[in-house]
Amino acid sequence: MTKLAVVLFNLGGPDDLKAVKPFLFNLFRDPAIIDLPAAARYPLAAMIATTRAKTARANYEVMGGSSPLLAETQDQAAALEDALRARAPNVKARCFIAMRYWQPFAKEASEEVAAFEPDEIVLLPLYPQYSTTTTASSLAEWRRVYRGPGRTHAICCYPTARGLIEAHAQAIRTVWEEARAPANLRLLFSAHGLPQKVVEAGDPYRAQIEATAEAIAERLPEFADWRVSFQSRVGRLPWLSPYTDDEIRRAGAEGKGVLIAPIAFVSEHVETLVELDRDYARLAHDVGCAPYLRARTPGVAEAFIEELARTVLEAAKREEGVAPHGPWRCPAGHAKCALRVGAEAGEGA
Repeated sequence: MTKLAVVLFNLGGPDDLKAVKPFLFNLFRDPAIIDLPAAARYPLAAMIATTRAKTARANYEVMGGSSPLLAETQDQAAALEDALRARAPNVKARCFIAMRYWQPFAKEASEEVAAFEPDEIVLLPLYPQYSTTTTASSLAEWRRVYRGPGRTHAICCYPTARGLIEAHAQAIRTVWEEARAPANLRLLFSAHGLPQKVVEAGDPYRAQIEATAEAIAERLPEFADWRVSFQSRVGRLPWLSPYTDDEIRRAGAEGKGVLIAPIAFVSEHVETLVELDRDYARLAHDVGCAPYLRARTPGVAEAFIEELARTVLEAAKREEGVAPHGPWRCPAGHAKCALRVGAEAGEGA
């Protein structure tokens, strides 16, 4: 029986309030986040973590003092194992979780995978859209720490995969119908932002976000009025725009409500449960943007989990290396596309 290890990558989140500051430090010391030499990056990361810790702790207090991301990812791992058993009864599949900035870290996951002694390993980022700041960073960390057996197959992205799109479309339609299908509503596809300079350097993230939005919109003809926006910006650098808060103000000024779908996230966490559900809901109320609705993330929706199972089993059959899942391929001009970077490095795909 083939032994298959599936490694689920995500950012992670603090498991108590004491962990907030070190979590932030781990985040900002990553060279994929702040592109400076270590001698400058580490003290800058420490300063940012210190200045942002109080506000961040207050946000996590809203969620009970910790991030729900690990528990949500554990639920997805269990559901994916069930789906893999149903689809491939002759494969012994086990899911492992490797968080980038808090426990369980990739090092811990790598030791568990090595002890499992897999024949095949599939690295599956829970970031549907590829970015150098998320997927590339997680894959690089895994390559740094893993020393065990098994052929390794990595998924770089799946922004238009059928099950992902269907899960989002179902979540949007559900919240709309529960609100009795209000008219005069704008659908906002909100994604976590990035500094504009990251995209200008060839990162395909924005293009993939837009592809996800277009694919979902095709499934929802009742939402002819839709836009892509970006949230969670920090600092003074220009970030991807338009900003979600500005789009809420625009909708209010036009006498429209909004339904926000967080299409860069597959789990609930601080950006959805606090930023969207509290901060932007308050903003919508203040600017007369009503109704204000928010679709849930895919979580363990059947369509999404079944898509992940297909992703894993298809990846395990191909050669080692990095490849996307689904129909998406980055157009020319995205120099940081995982396939282009892998080809330059001589990796298989």
